[in-house]
Amino acid sequence: MKDPRPCSIADTLALVGEKYALLVLREVFLGVRRFDRIARNTGAPRDILTARLRRLVDAGILEKVPYSERPRRFEYRPTDAGRDLHPVLLTLMAWGDRHLNAQPPTVVEHSCGAPLTPVLVCGCCGEEARGDSLTPHVRAPGWTAAGPIEG
Repeated sequence: MKDPRPCSIADTLALVGEKYALLVLREVFLGVRRFDRIARNTGAPRDILTARLRRLVDAGILEKVPYSERPRRFEYRPTDAGRDLHPVLLTLMAWGDRHLNAQPPTVVEHSCGAPLTPVLVCGCCGEEARGDSLTPHVRAPGWTAAGPIEG
């Protein structure tokens, strides 16, 4: 079998696609920064949560910051790379609210007071980025949008 398509989605999921990783990020973005509260709010077993937090810290998505010296305790804060994932989580939440939950369990409001509806727009022209307005340009050697180049 040939190698799978080179893909930033696959690379990102390798970091945040493990069970509980996105829920950890949800908690951090909601302002929950300490291990015990993250464990309680996600339902993650302590050993798995420890592994997820370590991986997110090692990947530069979260930073581990001491908040107590005796006993030594830490809280977890998003880095710039972690904050770049916040819109991804908001978009996932909006999709779930629209397709899975008749009554969304959490509503995020914009500073204008309206419920947030994430919209992806082109950074150049400001138009909404929708499937019919997008053209993929595959830059991975040996690949096209349809798959690997044979031969």
